[in-house]
Amino acid sequence: MKKMIVCFAAAGAIMAACGGAKERTAVVADDAAVVEFRDFGAEPTVIDIERYTLANDNFRTALWTGGNLQLTLMSIPAGGQVGLECHDGIDQFLRVESGCGRVEMGDSRERLDFVREAGEDFAIIVPAGKWHNIINTGDAPLKLYSIYAPAEHAHGTVHRTYEEAMQAEAEHGHAVVM
Repeated sequence: MKKMIVCFAAAGAIMAACGGAKERTAVVADDAAVVEFRDFGAEPTVIDIERYTLANDNFRTALWTGGNLQLTLMSIPAGGQVGLECHDGIDQFLRVESGCGRVEMGDSRERLDFVREAGEDFAIIVPAGKWHNIINTGDAPLKLYSIYAPAEHAHGTVHRTYEEAMQAEAEHGHAVVM
């Protein structure tokens, strides 16, 4: 599979060099010198997701918000947590780029009976309607990205800290336990 991806990448680079690619219609946000933290909206976008995730120091940064999907970056400090929450009608995919944490899920906030450890390169899938939390159990920030379907946060959302995120969630009527 990796050989096929490399072949496609090489073909794309050749097409771009020869003027055959349509890159001018896409936002290419992964220039080696720049990591631009902004919500790229519903525009076609190509980024180095690992580099963006590792460079993010905000608790939550919305990086791409479309009509049916949203990509956010998260940095959870050592000992911190995402916060116990439940998204009705929204499935969620998270991938850990660095750090380690404990994943807790369940049918109610009082019964989080699904508990697993997750570390670098792990994926966490949260079905709509499940209560869930991720607690950083390591000594360094837990860096992950999250994909919501459909979008969960307003376009351009940036929460620098957990406290800021919890205040915003409470103001918007989201199911979050502080």
